[in-house]
Amino acid sequence: MDTESKPTALIVHENRITASRLRSIMSQRGWESEICDDGDMAVDEYVRIKPDMVFMGLNLPTMDGHVAALEIRESDPQARVIFVVSKSRLAKANDAAYSAGAVTVLVTPLTRGDVDQKWVMMNGPIPDAPGLEDLDELYPDIKEEEQPPLPPIPMIADSAETNAPPPNELPPLPEPPAPKRKRGKGLILAIITMSILAGLAATFYFGLVEF
Repeated sequence: MDTESKPTALIVHENRITASRLRSIMSQRGWESEICDDGDMAVDEYVRIKPDMVFMGLNLPTMDGHVAALEIRESDPQARVIFVVSKSRLAKANDAAYSAGAVTVLVTPLTRGDVDQKWVMMNGPIPDAPGLEDLDELYPDIKEEEQPPLPPIPMIADSAETNAPPPNELPPLPEPPAPKRKRGKGLILAIITMSILAGLAATFYFGLVEF
């Protein structure tokens, strides 16, 4: 870092008022500050600007502040991290500070006196980050549900072999039934025929018999 340039702080916090207050306090000390409100983006910003100090909140979108701090420490073992939280989250912040090797924890609402009081500690030795060993376990395992295999596509048999109509064609219409014959006309013809035959038979019979 250029000795003539101002030291830089990266402020990563979900509360805009707290972030602005920190920027103002650090500006009074002659520091430049970059503000970010996204945990995942904060890791990229740290790599880009290489700040001298990182102020980190916990309740960040996309990535928890604890994990983001560990990611930063993994990319740079000399990263100087300070957690900034409300009093109600102090216990969780202390655990995260130990895990990520943060130099100290600040409690909101912040005043310049709070920063002055801990300034020596904020610039003191950087602790180890034992949580790096368990960094992979902090990410939830999201397993995609296995989808059941799709049933095989039925093969369309040759229409010549199965006598089935070819695909996309309508089956042939059934043949119309044969017209029914009219019984009345047939019966009359049968009676007339039988009468003629009976008359011929009688004529033949009486012709053979002599009286």
